[in-house]
Parts: sequence; structure tokens; C-alpha cells
Amino acid sequence: MPNIKPVSDLRNYNDVLRSCKVGEPVFLTKNGRGRYVLLDIQEYEKQQAVIKLLSKLSEAEDAIKTGEEWKSLDDLKKALEV
Repeated sequence: MPNIKPVSDLRNYNDVLRSCKVGEPVFLTKNGRGRYVLLDIQEYEKQQAVIKLLSKLSEAEDAIKTGEEWKSLDDLKKALEV
């Protein structure tokens, strides 16, 4: 069940921060509508890593579709020669 609190609860921010655990964000509402999300730093970093990975996978998928990044075996051998 999501942890939803009014933004006014930030007056007692220590209580709000205690309720923010890894994998369990705290959703803050203003005037009854969702406005902010508090995340544990580990969860935030994990999400950023996932976004970066998905971006790289998307780039790779695009390169495969266009064929622009592909090299022939002979070109690869030449590029690796010292």
C-alpha cells in the first residue's frame, strides 16, 4: 500500500523521513493531489542506473536496426591490428 502523506506533515520531517524506506517511496500531496515523491537515496540511484541502462539498450537496438554500427570481420581485424 502506498505511503501517502500531506505535504504539511513535513513540519515533522523526521517522522516523514523515517517512513521513507528502500523500495517504499513517500508520496506527498498538496491540496489533496499528488505533488512530490520522497525516495531513499539507494532507490533513487537504482532507478537512475536502470534509466541509463535502458537508454543504452535503446541506442544499441537502433544501431542494430539501421546497421550503421556494424563492421565486417575484415574491417574489425584491420582495426585491431597494432
